[in-house]
Amino acid sequence: MYTSVSFPSEGADLRGRHYTHGDTGRPTVIMTHGTSATITMGVDHYAEALFEAGHDVLLYDHRNLGHSGGEPRQEINPWIQARGYRDAARFLRRNRPDHPVILWGDSFSAGLVLVAAALIDNVAAVIAQIPVCGVAIPDTTFDETHFATLREIFNGGDVSGGPEQTTGPIPVVSADQLNTPSLLTPIQAFRWFIEYGGRHGSGWENRATRVIPDTPVPCIPFVTATRLTMPVQMMIGRDDEMVHCNPAAQRAVFDLIPGEKEFIEIPGGHFGLLWHGSDEFNMAVKAQTAFLNRVL
Repeated sequence: MYTSVSFPSEGADLRGRHYTHGDTGRPTVIMTHGTSATITMGVDHYAEALFEAGHDVLLYDHRNLGHSGGEPRQEINPWIQARGYRDAARFLRRNRPDHPVILWGDSFSAGLVLVAAALIDNVAAVIAQIPVCGVAIPDTTFDETHFATLREIFNGGDVSGGPEQTTGPIPVVSADQLNTPSLLTPIQAFRWFIEYGGRHGSGWENRATRVIPDTPVPCIPFVTATRLTMPVQMMIGRDDEMVHCNPAAQRAVFDLIPGEKEFIEIPGGHFGLLWHGSDEFNMAVKAQTAFLNRVL
């Protein structure tokens, strides 16, 4: 069904799977997971479903995580991860320069695809599943100057960050927030990560360091939403537990998108549609395949 692949990004090799039907005319869905999760933690079932629906898929682990290379291990930086999508598209286009791609993200990476899609040429569509759009709607109204600055940072700015912009190393999840605080606090996060990350060969570790560099413009969808002219599907959880998935912020980003777009609310919380075989998972797959079949 797939071949193992690797490609360079930010001085490291990103590793994953290329699901391909063998012909050259199909757009490819570029997929990667959310905060610290790896390719065998449910997202592989989305890749398989989209492949079976007729689409090619490139699925990979972010830099520093899972089976991908990069140091420091377990470090999460939104700029570096957004550049990973760019480098995945470059890898696909090595022999086919005009090859159309679809960007797919979940949770933290779903917020990133809403940024990266505005910065990568010839993106055919975007699927942002339970995207991180922020704890609140920003006070700033972002304009073309902000976007130009964001593009400069994305293309080669210093995004290393410092101690004051760094959280961790810290457990990703914990069942005891009083004695062992973690990066993600809801008990639903603990249940899901321990179940999927605890499976043999996942490559997941229950620790992470999050770096949010103090850049002149933040790496957030509010800066780029008005530049998303390709079809966009945004899918949210009706009762999302994650504080950075504020539904008001998600809806505000969606309202800024000028192109063809679809807003879908899935019953349940943040992690419901990440449980393979659940009603929420099946609803999400059905909606995503229908969206791609319609817009491509």
